Amino acid sequence: MPHLKVRPFDRATIAEKVKDSKIMTSVSHAMTTDDILIGVEHAGEEFLLQLKSDEKAYLLKYDKVTRPLKVNILKEALGLVSEELGLEVLSSNIALSSTKMAPSSQYLKKIEDFENITYPKEKVSVEVGFGSGRHLLYQAQKNPDTLFIGLEIHTPSAQQVLKQIELQELDNIWVVNYDARLFLEMLPSNICTQIFVHFPVPWDKKPQRRVISKSFLAESMRVLHIEGRLELRTDSDKYFWYALETFFSVPKVQLEIRKNEALEVTSKYEARWLRQEKDIYDVYVTCKEESSEKNEIIDFNFIDVKYTKGIEERLPKKALVFDGYFIHFERIFKVTDESLLIKCAFGSFDRPEHKYIFLQKESCRYFVSEPVKTGVNLLAHQKLMQQLMLTEG
Repeated sequence: MPHLKVRPFDRATIAEKVKDSKIMTSVSHAMTTDDILIGVEHAGEEFLLQLKSDEKAYLLKYDKVTRPLKVNILKEALGLVSEELGLEVLSSNIALSSTKMAPSSQYLKKIEDFENITYPKEKVSVEVGFGSGRHLLYQAQKNPDTLFIGLEIHTPSAQQVLKQIELQELDNIWVVNYDARLFLEMLPSNICTQIFVHFPVPWDKKPQRRVISKSFLAESMRVLHIEGRLELRTDSDKYFWYALETFFSVPKVQLEIRKNEALEVTSKYEARWLRQEKDIYDVYVTCKEESSEKNEIIDFNFIDVKYTKGIEERLPKKALVFDGYFIHFERIFKVTDESLLIKCAFGSFDRPEHKYIFLQKESCRYFVSEPVKTGVNLLAHQKLMQQLMLTEG
């Protein structure tokens, strides 16, 4: 991802230059390290850049929590900030791509869009982790009456599929650059025909990161209509048996298992595995019950929360663990004498959220966007709010 290595400079000059900047909005200093966050507004996006220092060179790069999807926006912002600060660049990888993001960006959806969205097709299918997009694009071509929502956290893959949507003149794909484990909770009940999970990362050493889980299965069955199917395809023996154990652990599940089934379209990785005579397993889970609609009202406002003197010293340093979720104030950055940026992790253990909280003298909000509106995130938000209010002097 884009970054600059620059010659060390007087970092105290950043705050003064922010005042007259066309792109920089703030500067924040970490409480326990020399790291700096620079707030940026560019091309309709608000995000943070990180400045890390050592004796030989400083590294100016993107912030993972707030980064926009479009890499060229990051590259442009890094270049503009470097110019405004008058930095001496030692090395760089911010040359703009000659191939622009596909103009079909109308098909790129943010997670926030699904709070109030109209579905243009009667049928809806979801593909989790579409990779190269070969299966997703094939399904969209074959089924023009179905909207396919493709989920992919690998940004270059998401960008490539957006380009293919334009080249192939498709109008029935939405691309979402987000974690599928959180996304399903944004969908209405009984809306999906199929959910494809093809060749998920096995995560044998970190099973908590696996897509398939009891909670993912429960959400899948909620969003699928009757006779809709969750389709898992994997080449991993361990993942196959883990998935079966997960599926059989819940009541009223109808399963179908196949081995080495030939699909109409295969990925380049699957073709390689087939040449190696590696077994491929399919598990189909069919929904047999209609689900009730979700009616929970979720509000992520920080009511009556504000900065109080010394709060940065009183916040808990370690994660606080509760029944089914946790909160952790990971890092604190000082913006002014009466405002902080607090980097937090919270939510469920297998699908945590990572956000910044902007705490000011008279207000408090998430920066730059709110968490996904899930029940477990609401519980975590309430605990975050309690901790911020408990620490008031």
